Amino acid sequence: MSTNSYTDLTDELMPLSCRGRVRGQEPNRGDIDDSLGMFSLTLIDTLDTLVVLNKLDEFEDAVRKAVRDVRLDNDVVVSVFETNIRVLGGLLGAHVMADLFYQRGDRMQWYRDELLHMAKELGHRLLPAFNTTSGLPYPKVNLRYGILNPLSRTGTESDTCTACAGTMILEFAALSRLSGESVFEEHARKALDVLWERRQRGSDLVGTVINIHNGEWVRRDSGVGAGIDSYYEYLMKAYILLGDNVFLERFNIHYSAIMKYISQPPLLLNVHMHNPTVSVRSWMDSLLAFFPGLQVLRGDLKPAIETHEMLYQVTKQHKFLPEAFTTEFRVHWGQHLLRPEFAESTYYLYKGILKVVGQSIVEKLNAYARVPCGFAAVQDVRTGTHEDRMDSFFLAEMFKYLYLLFSEKSELPIDIDDYIFTTEAHLLPVSLSTTQPPCQHNNSDTVPITQQEDLFTHSCPSTETLFPNNPSFAKTIRDSYKYLTGVGRAFHPLPVREIELPLHDNGMEPVEFLKSMGISLTPLNEITAGATGSQKGHKGVYRVKLVAEVSQTPEDEEVVPHVVQLISPPFLGRTVLTAGPAKFGMDLSKQEYGVKGSIVKASPYTACGPIENTVELKGHIALALRGDCMFAAKARWLQEAGAIGVIFIDHREGSSSKETPLFQMVGDGDSTEDITLPLVFLFSREGAVLTAALEEHHNVDVLLLPKERQLGHKTEKPISMNIKLRLAHEGELEEGADRGPTLEFVLEKEEVLLKEEEEEEPSGERQSQQQFCTKATEDNRSEPCSADSSETPTSSSGPEPNP
Repeated sequence: MSTNSYTDLTDELMPLSCRGRVRGQEPNRGDIDDSLGMFSLTLIDTLDTLVVLNKLDEFEDAVRKAVRDVRLDNDVVVSVFETNIRVLGGLLGAHVMADLFYQRGDRMQWYRDELLHMAKELGHRLLPAFNTTSGLPYPKVNLRYGILNPLSRTGTESDTCTACAGTMILEFAALSRLSGESVFEEHARKALDVLWERRQRGSDLVGTVINIHNGEWVRRDSGVGAGIDSYYEYLMKAYILLGDNVFLERFNIHYSAIMKYISQPPLLLNVHMHNPTVSVRSWMDSLLAFFPGLQVLRGDLKPAIETHEMLYQVTKQHKFLPEAFTTEFRVHWGQHLLRPEFAESTYYLYKGILKVVGQSIVEKLNAYARVPCGFAAVQDVRTGTHEDRMDSFFLAEMFKYLYLLFSEKSELPIDIDDYIFTTEAHLLPVSLSTTQPPCQHNNSDTVPITQQEDLFTHSCPSTETLFPNNPSFAKTIRDSYKYLTGVGRAFHPLPVREIELPLHDNGMEPVEFLKSMGISLTPLNEITAGATGSQKGHKGVYRVKLVAEVSQTPEDEEVVPHVVQLISPPFLGRTVLTAGPAKFGMDLSKQEYGVKGSIVKASPYTACGPIENTVELKGHIALALRGDCMFAAKARWLQEAGAIGVIFIDHREGSSSKETPLFQMVGDGDSTEDITLPLVFLFSREGAVLTAALEEHHNVDVLLLPKERQLGHKTEKPISMNIKLRLAHEGELEEGADRGPTLEFVLEKEEVLLKEEEEEEPSGERQSQQQFCTKATEDNRSEPCSADSSETPTSSSGPEPNP
């Protein structure tokens, strides 16, 4: 590596700052930075994109630079998953392209497999991660020192995500086949075998997070989005790349479970792997947008088009696909990182059907993400604010898929149908299974097929073959989902799922238990008449309706603003900082006077490990910086240290409550009942006011409480009344009753006045007028109470006041 080249260490572009991001020279972003290894990440990740773009001179120059300057032995801890799909995949994809040009004889005659040698070196640097009793890899590895070396700064992790462990087979198998070293494919197969064995046998689903030492599930929610996504993708693509039926058979069994429990077109839900009829959350994440493309590979076009159309409608409403959105298609998490998964699915579906969607993607990128030095991630799709961030996958995947979407095959320097895309869109030849036979002992046990197979169980269909020149097939499906997110046609909720449980007549314990959970039981013989044809009539069998009540979305659900109010001198309550609440910990809305305490900065400031200043922190409210780990993890460390409350401060410089919508902090997926601290969140600018006050005055007391209860804030209590009314037509009186006065209600802002009018004289003038207000008594009678006689009641001829 050239010693004077700053750019050799640059991994990503910072498009707003117009400079490269070098790890350690910019503020730490926590796990996000685990993708950066000071190995020219964007350069390597984008090499084969240059080939697809037919920029062959630039490709050759970039390969020379990578071979000359990039080092892979840096003393840095990186994500095994990200390094595999971005760097190892990038080196292999570029090697395949360079070797193709060398074999053709038209360019790169100097190339001698240098990229393959680099890939093999990187593969050996990732192998220590697989040194576990289960065979599942550690999530992180030090490129220079491995896992267990005292200098490695890793090896303490116990968990990894399913996708992290199950997304190695394409790159590792290709490396083994191309290098002749079987060890890489052996380890990747072993990890897949473990995940397959640990699936839930009743549902054939897998969880999201697994313990790498004992193979026990840590998070049991199951879906096709974040944490699991590319595990399913790699089972299907490993069959295509390696020709091994075991991968396809596993995929088909998983796919049947997905379509049974997770897919409710157009939605893709998250369910509990052990009880898959129960949805575990009311929102979806953007990573699941790859799934329609995978369904196309399998030939299941109808649900693919249905889900894709839903995603398209969400992008039409919010410009981009939010990082997470609700089942009612509103924003749950507004960030957009220029992710390519939606463009990927669009590419797989585009054959004469969806090119208009690709055009929409390009137009919105240019209109809302393009900046002078590149394309910037969107901090919140609702405000359009940018982040100084452009991940390498934007050039590696997004550009590639969009270019292929609008180019003709004849314009490409390669036959794109000869290659399969990895999850990072790197190109590996589908001929690998025939030209490079498997290394010895690299075989997985065959899965016994017990399910009925459909037409596409052992095929890799294309839309051209299935529906040649028939765009109306897709149009009829898409039309029914065009009004999901807007006006014009109501969205009909999915039918309630029903199950039948054999509960005996005398078994009241389970019945009462279910009732305590809010589940009502109705005997089948009490079901509405007319449904007898579907009743089974078994004694003691109840129909149980499990109704998942969709929680209000962030746009509908009011996030109750909280405040951090500085009450010690010289502030005396005049400085009030708007804060966001948490969905766990102490509910401040139930604390009449809030929580008071002096603030102390936690050490370490991120609070992602044992707290070092427990003596100073005990009995005080802790300040902690967002990032590096989950809010719940920080809260547990600080609670253990003796803090009585926590104020989290945003690590993103310049953020403020005036520009960014408030949100509620959420837990880490596990139970948070053990966390009893009050927790609030300040954006960066508000946090800077608080930390500046602490630096200047050293002893700062604050109140944590809902905004409406802050000191000095007056609240108006409404008057409660009980009034009985009888409506009658004008002139109508009960038999035998005398005509009496007429009551007219006049609503004032602070009180209710009753205006009693005597019958008007023929001239229309009122003879007398009195004012009354009423108050409710214990026996529901109305009694007169005092009213200021100087007040004039509102005229009934004016605008109607709001009650």
